[in-house]
Amino acid sequence: MGRAEERKARQRGARRAARGRPATGTPAEGTSDIGTSGTGTPASGIPASGAPAGEAPAGASASEGGAGSGSGSGSGETGGGGRRAGRRGRPAKPKPKGIRRFFTWKKLIGYFFGFILLGMLGFVVLYLMVDIPKGNAAARLQSNIYKYSDGSLLARDGDVNREIVDLDKIPKEVQRTFVAAENKSFYKDSGIDLKGTTRGVLNTLSGKGKQGGSTITQQYVKNYYLSQEQTVTRKLRELVISLKVDREKSKDDILAGYINTSYYGRGAYGIQAAAQAYYGVDASKLNVAQGAYLAALLQSPSTYDWAAASPTGKKLVKERWNYVLNNMVEEGWLDSGKRDGLKFPVPDDPKPDPEKKGQTGYLIEAANQIVEGQLVKQGYTKSEAEAQLKAGGYTITLNIDPKKQRQLEKAVDQKLNDRLDPEKSKADARVQAGAVSVDPKTGGIVAMYGGRNYLKHYTNNATRTDYQPASTFKPLILAAALEEGATTQSGKPITANTIYSGRSKRPVVGSEIGFAPPNEDGHSYGQVTVQTAMNKSINSVFAQMGVDVKMDKVLATAGKLGMDVKGLPAVPAQTLGSMGASPLEMAGAYATLDNHGKKVTPQLVKSVEHKDRTVDVPEAIGGEAISRGAADSVTSVLTGVVDDGTARTSVRDAPTRKGQQVAGKTGTSDDNKSAWFVGYTPKLVTSVGLFGEQPENDGKFKRGDQVSMRGAGGKPRVDGGSFPAEVWAAYMFKATGSRAKFDLDTTMGAGVAPPPEPTTQAPRTPSAPTTEPDDKDEPTTKPPTTKPTDPTTKPPTTPPTTPPTTPPTTNSPTFGPGDPDDRADRSRREDE
Repeated sequence: MGRAEERKARQRGARRAARGRPATGTPAEGTSDIGTSGTGTPASGIPASGAPAGEAPAGASASEGGAGSGSGSGSGETGGGGRRAGRRGRPAKPKPKGIRRFFTWKKLIGYFFGFILLGMLGFVVLYLMVDIPKGNAAARLQSNIYKYSDGSLLARDGDVNREIVDLDKIPKEVQRTFVAAENKSFYKDSGIDLKGTTRGVLNTLSGKGKQGGSTITQQYVKNYYLSQEQTVTRKLRELVISLKVDREKSKDDILAGYINTSYYGRGAYGIQAAAQAYYGVDASKLNVAQGAYLAALLQSPSTYDWAAASPTGKKLVKERWNYVLNNMVEEGWLDSGKRDGLKFPVPDDPKPDPEKKGQTGYLIEAANQIVEGQLVKQGYTKSEAEAQLKAGGYTITLNIDPKKQRQLEKAVDQKLNDRLDPEKSKADARVQAGAVSVDPKTGGIVAMYGGRNYLKHYTNNATRTDYQPASTFKPLILAAALEEGATTQSGKPITANTIYSGRSKRPVVGSEIGFAPPNEDGHSYGQVTVQTAMNKSINSVFAQMGVDVKMDKVLATAGKLGMDVKGLPAVPAQTLGSMGASPLEMAGAYATLDNHGKKVTPQLVKSVEHKDRTVDVPEAIGGEAISRGAADSVTSVLTGVVDDGTARTSVRDAPTRKGQQVAGKTGTSDDNKSAWFVGYTPKLVTSVGLFGEQPENDGKFKRGDQVSMRGAGGKPRVDGGSFPAEVWAAYMFKATGSRAKFDLDTTMGAGVAPPPEPTTQAPRTPSAPTTEPDDKDEPTTKPPTTKPTDPTTKPPTTPPTTPPTTPPTTNSPTFGPGDPDDRADRSRREDE
């Protein structure tokens, strides 16, 4: 057979295989293995019969043998036909069913591009439909109304302070400070930041609020044409109008509109009003350093206002000021040599606002900060929140009781201000007072004293957090000990009855950091109960107790009670109240104790009303911060400070006291820079703080520096038991006016009657100036009273109990950690 005939035979065999007709000796169609051809021939090309390739096996026709050979070799058309036959024998892939048929890769890609196309079409429609509105920002400005808790009028504000100036009247360098601060690409961009706007829309939809990203054009549009509302609709309109404004107006017109409509704080809208408010000059007279400060202000006017800023706020605005100037150098708008020679331009003090004289200004500004904080939580930036509030239309009702407010102001005047003569005495001029009074059942701030006059001292002494609370922190250490069921180094439970060493400068046992705090004036005490240590405010006892409890647990408990302990190191020195705290903060912590351990977060604002929006007010009363047993036991112990401790004369023996039960604690900080009395009755909690602040530059002291109050009011030393306690008593015993008794659950240990007064031990080393002083109390030699300090009308019928987790085996005092002196004292007592 010739080659042509052989080729034709192979082709005929391949066609029969494709039609499913198996050759002789091959498996039926559909039963062949993957490794064989469609005719049963192994993939290697060797026929199943073992015959050489290209030869038909015995008994097979030439055509069949050719077919087998062709499929086995995989050559030419016949091999391809065999493979196709094999594929036809496999089952077909099932089609997707249900919802899966809508989410194939091809369809998802189609959806994606379809969505983009629809978005583009929608934006085009929006662009065509939205016109640039008429600017009416000034017309929308209204007054805000502030009311007392009874609905009577406290104040009204909202006068618009704005004057438009042409851009050519503002120095070029000053113009560029705003561009450097907010939008370096302003002169090059199309008026929008698409990425930032998209992020803002997504944040709005997810409830995360705004996170910046707007251009100067967008901010101008928002200030002048739109509102500050955080809605997707407003953001989309802002985007469209910004594009149109950028096309229709010059960059100079946009920049002029921006700096003339922005809010700078101090009631100033626009750069002209801001220049007058902060530097007493026209905008045309501003220099580049002053311009950089005003540009920096726009991020957060109230935080960055130098006259009222906290130390943190001053640090932040300086950093922002440097950021602006560095950006100008980077853009080539300011010579680096000139920039290096610039000094921070401290602004002038605010001009007096007659409507804010006395305490009114402190109350209004404190309320504004709270409302602004709530607006920020709703999605506004700090700057937007301030501008929104200044736009007016709000009715803000405070929890302030007008009668109690007058009583507090009168008490401060009678017991402090009338005894000071700041004009003649430098020591008297250094004293600043702050006070907060809180209803522990509702959490409402019923009275607040921020300083002598808001128009003369803008910092609110009631809310400032830069002075140490000193020994007013000690009750929180005891609260932590009771809450944690803590024990002394010798394993004894800590209660009011536990005995510690009161030796001054006694090294703390169990601390990884060496700490041996002195007692006030170096006084040493022998073995004393925790009750006596609280009454006498003995530093060495509470330093050891803090380590016994573990300082991280002490700070955690303080945080639960309402103190801001974020970032504080858990070191023994914190037991002396070395952190910063405000009268408001301490009032909240003690109010939680008074409220039997249920968290009290004092609230100044009662309600906020506005026709266009809702502003929620936080809840003042929360859940359990510490157990009732721990809170009530601390209250029981604190009655001893009043009855037998550092507040005896000022509070216990006050002529206006009408049988009210009182718990409280005095405190005096390092070098007499602050002095405190924080106390409460069953119905009211009040915190009074005095702070030494330098009023004018005086040699080594600068204005605002913390200084000693020694010599003020003719006293060699201003401690917590003097002016602060006297102010407290004069106010509280008139504000409460009842004989209410504490309802206490003292299962964790009640206050105890003091043991016989210990003999004072002379210091082992000459007395040195103390570094962490506390309340000064000379040990008395008179016989102790037998009255128990647990606030009951008669002595308890059962002995005080200790925490249920570690009950004592006897009712005798339990001893704390020992050193040689401690062990000797303990041995003598046990022998007796």
